[in-house]
Amino acid sequence: MTKKILVTGGAGYIGSHTCLLLLEAGFDVVVVDNLSNSSVESLKRVEQLTNQPISFYEVDLTNFDELSQVFAEHQFDSVVHFAGLKAVGESTQIPLTYYEQNVYGTINLLKAMNNNDCKRIVFSSSATVYGDPMSVPITENFPTSATNPYGRTKLFIEEIMRDQAFADNDWQIVLLRYFNPVGAHKSGQIGEDPRGIPNNLMPFISQVAVGKRDKLSIFGDDYPTPDGTGIRDYIHVVDLSDAHVKAVQKIAGFKGVTTLNLGTGKGFSVLDMVKTFEKYTDQKIAYQIVPRRDGDIAECWADPGLADEVLDWQATQGIAEMITDTWRWQRNNPTGYDL
Repeated sequence: MTKKILVTGGAGYIGSHTCLLLLEAGFDVVVVDNLSNSSVESLKRVEQLTNQPISFYEVDLTNFDELSQVFAEHQFDSVVHFAGLKAVGESTQIPLTYYEQNVYGTINLLKAMNNNDCKRIVFSSSATVYGDPMSVPITENFPTSATNPYGRTKLFIEEIMRDQAFADNDWQIVLLRYFNPVGAHKSGQIGEDPRGIPNNLMPFISQVAVGKRDKLSIFGDDYPTPDGTGIRDYIHVVDLSDAHVKAVQKIAGFKGVTTLNLGTGKGFSVLDMVKTFEKYTDQKIAYQIVPRRDGDIAECWADPGLADEVLDWQATQGIAEMITDTWRWQRNNPTGYDL
């Protein structure tokens, strides 16, 4: 019998790419998403690319009754949990909204799973749980902390999941701490389409290149890095999605909580990314230096060795693919999913 997977936030950037790979791997996929920062058009395109259906419910995880109804209609083998708000800067301005959506929403999800004897979950965590790391590269046993409310919601959710696994050893939980997702599917049909001004670097660069924005804002050029701009570990979204599929495929063999970093193990500065984008696309990117953002750190990149060992997973796509795939998506969809 084909295993059925619930994907929360499945219409979003990473969610839609993971849905595509799950379908290609032979799973049935059901998506719940409140569409607050996503578009159902992404799922229609995934269906076209795979020639397979997705059951979609427009449900907010804070609505326990509606969520419970989804569980009543399906028998899920596992859950992949992406749903949540994810902008560092915004989280410092509306922290209560972040705690409500991310933490309370996840508690509802875990209760609905518990009520329906579905105890396998792959959680979309984040490298932000490492706070401002003492050194790089970062391994899974580094101390955790958070420099902003968004990071704290991820940290709290991890702890809640650990408590649940401790209380009931039937639970199998994979916490995937990932670094900076970029890129798009090779088809150019699905990609990152943030609402309003992008919070992430790559869509901001590509929107400048396509003429949607005048110039890129670089937040700070006075960090203790070679060129003064922040260094991050950028990972192709398809590589990232592949790790989620592998986690779903292997989760039945895991016990308790498994925590894994997902990154490439290499760091690139903001200016590196701008120059490399210009090189591979022949587009000139106008930019301005603006003050640092609250909660940002100087450098952050992963040691992804444990994910290789546990999931037999490695990031295979380099910076050239990340940039050319981003540009193909943006060029094909200058206004994103707004048709």
